[in-house]
Amino acid sequence: MAISSSLRPLFLIFLIASIIQVSMAGPYSCTPEECPSKCSFRCSATHHPGNCIDTCLDCCLKCLEVPPGTFGNKELTPCYNSIKTKYGVPKCP
Repeated sequence: MAISSSLRPLFLIFLIASIIQVSMAGPYSCTPEECPSKCSFRCSATHHPGNCIDTCLDCCLKCLEVPPGTFGNKELTPCYNSIKTKYGVPKCP
């Protein structure tokens, strides 16, 4: 199957973006299917697990990464750590 000349630039951009995304996967990256279990563990020590899990899932699905442990360590996951609320404070637990 040949790619038409009008679609080649778009195909190349998609291919390069895919390669970059795979190469940027860090040690704490995950698939969308893994987000619920990773967020359940991440939020297991909080007094508000429902709110924590909902927020964690939002962050995980955007970044495909969750920091290790139940608290802190967000500096190990740059995307997860960079998400802020509309007030400029960290959003992800």
